[in-house]
Amino acid sequence: MALKIRMETPLEWETVEKVVQEAFETAEHTDHQEHRLVHRLRESAAFLPPLSLVAEKEGRIVGHILFTKVQVEGKILLALAPVSVLLEERNRGIGSRLIQEGHKRAAALGYPGVIVLGHAAYYPRFGYRPAEEYGIAAPFPVPHDCFLVKELQENRLSQVQGTVEYAKEFFEES
Repeated sequence: MALKIRMETPLEWETVEKVVQEAFETAEHTDHQEHRLVHRLRESAAFLPPLSLVAEKEGRIVGHILFTKVQVEGKILLALAPVSVLLEERNRGIGSRLIQEGHKRAAALGYPGVIVLGHAAYYPRFGYRPAEEYGIAAPFPVPHDCFLVKELQENRLSQVQGTVEYAKEFFEES
């Protein structure tokens, strides 16, 4: 069964939000509001439609990933949040494919790097390293091994140091 990774369309937003909600239903570290975060971010200046991707299998959306703009001392990076895969489709490489395709598209658009707050054992396989190694800090207390960055453009992160400024929509309540 072929998996297709493509840009989502506005007509799919409601379906995607349901996929995100279901994907986080049983997650351990969550407020179960990721689907609302996706909704808010789509209405923000940080939203980048070409970097809101879906995984489609047999005409059905089974996963989603969102990259939005963040700033570090006036320089634009991306934040990966969230990546979602339906429970029954997990452990089949769908999340990995979404991440890899997202990185490829973000690099082609010229973004220097991606920030993620995520599992320390999962994201390094995609080239993520502790953000503190680059002099990049989270704007809130977080374990250093969970606040990670991936360089998309060689040697471009050496010009980026400071505290990440997320879009205000990350912190709003739904």
